[in-house]
Amino acid sequence: MGNDKTNMFVAIALSLAILLGWHYFVTGPANERQRQTAAQSQSTQPGSSPSADGVPAPSPREGSPSAPVPGTVPGAAAQGPVSREEALARSARVRIDTPALIGSVALKGARIDDVSFKNYRETVSDQSPRIVLLSPTGSPNPYYAEFGWVGANAGPLPSSETVWKADGDLLAPGRPLTLTWDNGQGLVFKRLIAVDDKFMFTVRDEVENTSASAVTLYPYSLVSRWGKPQTQGNYVLHEGLIGVLGQDGLQEYTYDKVAKEPAYGGNATQGKAWSNVTGGWVGITDKYWAAAAIPEQDKPYTGAFTERTDGATKVYQTSVRGDAVTVAPNASSATTQRLFAGAKEVNQINAYERDLGIKQFDLMIDWGWFWFLTKPMFRALDLFFHLTGNFGISILLVTLMLKLFFLPIANRSYVSMAKMKAVQPEQAAIRERYKDDRMKMQQATMELYKKEKINPVAGCWPVLIQIPVFFALYKVLFITIEMRHAPFFGWIQDLAAPDPTNILNLFGLLPFAAPDFIHLGVWPIIMGITMFIQMKMNPAPPDPVQAQVFTFMPIVFTFMLGSFPAGLVIYWAWNNTLSVIQQYIIMRRNGVKVELWDNLRSTFRRGDKSAAAKS
Repeated sequence: MGNDKTNMFVAIALSLAILLGWHYFVTGPANERQRQTAAQSQSTQPGSSPSADGVPAPSPREGSPSAPVPGTVPGAAAQGPVSREEALARSARVRIDTPALIGSVALKGARIDDVSFKNYRETVSDQSPRIVLLSPTGSPNPYYAEFGWVGANAGPLPSSETVWKADGDLLAPGRPLTLTWDNGQGLVFKRLIAVDDKFMFTVRDEVENTSASAVTLYPYSLVSRWGKPQTQGNYVLHEGLIGVLGQDGLQEYTYDKVAKEPAYGGNATQGKAWSNVTGGWVGITDKYWAAAAIPEQDKPYTGAFTERTDGATKVYQTSVRGDAVTVAPNASSATTQRLFAGAKEVNQINAYERDLGIKQFDLMIDWGWFWFLTKPMFRALDLFFHLTGNFGISILLVTLMLKLFFLPIANRSYVSMAKMKAVQPEQAAIRERYKDDRMKMQQATMELYKKEKINPVAGCWPVLIQIPVFFALYKVLFITIEMRHAPFFGWIQDLAAPDPTNILNLFGLLPFAAPDFIHLGVWPIIMGITMFIQMKMNPAPPDPVQAQVFTFMPIVFTFMLGSFPAGLVIYWAWNNTLSVIQQYIIMRRNGVKVELWDNLRSTFRRGDKSAAAKS
């Protein structure tokens, strides 16, 4: 290799190593888990009017000396937590049962605050607990959705203490639930809740005015989460408050970021508001799950992200409030909103955006700045998965397709590398002839390259091509729920998790659990071997320091990728194998000696000599 090409290759490889190392050892997953206190719902004072900015916000806790901000959305006061089962038992409930979800609607407050997944569990075992998404106030992890009205001079409005009447005991696809409540002062509230066979609730709120005067109300919906959850804590994935706010587009606030916003609406609340926007949604997202309030897409609304402290508990909330609705005497008015409470399945999210007209709902999934790479990568993987039924095989096939697609570039690269090997004797002569004049040595070397039509940096193209593919696949494996618990073969039962084997206990042969500080499984070792072989296909660089870097690079990458998703390590090993085969064929076609075996013998011979010298 020429010095220019070698230096560039080393720079690229070391940059990649630094970037990956920084991600895993500096901004890696946070281990902090806060103990979360819970909440028991408490109503806001009735008869309030919209605030100056018109944005909903939680009300203060019971007994606070300050009155609630006019027009705020009801909140709840923190009290001692009980078990989730005890918290659920505090209210009469209507059961939710769909092909995807199981849970209940609380008749007290009419909140959707009990949702679990039928098809997703905490581990790969079918006997492990179901994933719980929403939980009621009073439980250890309150997380719920709420709908309602705020307004002025309308008499009592539905609150978290309101007990609704239900027309049935089951909410299921094709079996909507109707809730009613009469405030005793001329307003009758009806709420029709429907659910599809996946993750979307449709909530139609109607108010009938039987009084002698008109009333003005504002519809709202919110998603509220009590306590800061444990997050992955890295830049690859957004977790926290998220939404698309009309013309303002995608907004992403981490739990820490929203707490740094200026005071909002009083009551020790920080937050950010977007007024008079049309289209979009707001919610709270985890890595694989999310809850989002979705207003009517053709009507203006005000959206807000807020954070407040209730006792020792942080309360995070996203909310939307529609424009004023005036209901004349003996008239009625209705508004329809939606709630997404589910898994972030790519095809289902896209279907909701398309079929329901939800603006940019696909951004619920964090495709990142390089979505033009990550989205096609997922589509390709998903296509082959539906053909083969195995995402691991899909990764192998997509890698092969990418190799074929970039074949012309790679071929030119390997041909150039083969030519460089063919002129190595002439390069050695030039170095010997001009060993005291580095400028003339470089000029003579470049003249040789020009005469032989050699591009000294062509060998870097396979690496440059591999880097964006690597990150696109890494992003897809990391963010998409389709990869979660997706098996390959043998011991790999989750392509999105690291290889579970470990060399420290001889890959499970020894009867003890290996410590986590060294996680080196079978597939990372296979990857390291393939990378080592690929390096040895080329002659050692003349610079001893560079030669040592190339020697140790496979070892460094083996340990580094030990904690990466198994699917990514399988990709890398397979890609290295294909590159070795491709380079071997091209070198033979160009009449260049394949130096793999000589380099391997030389490497181990130097090791033997070093060991003998030390002894």
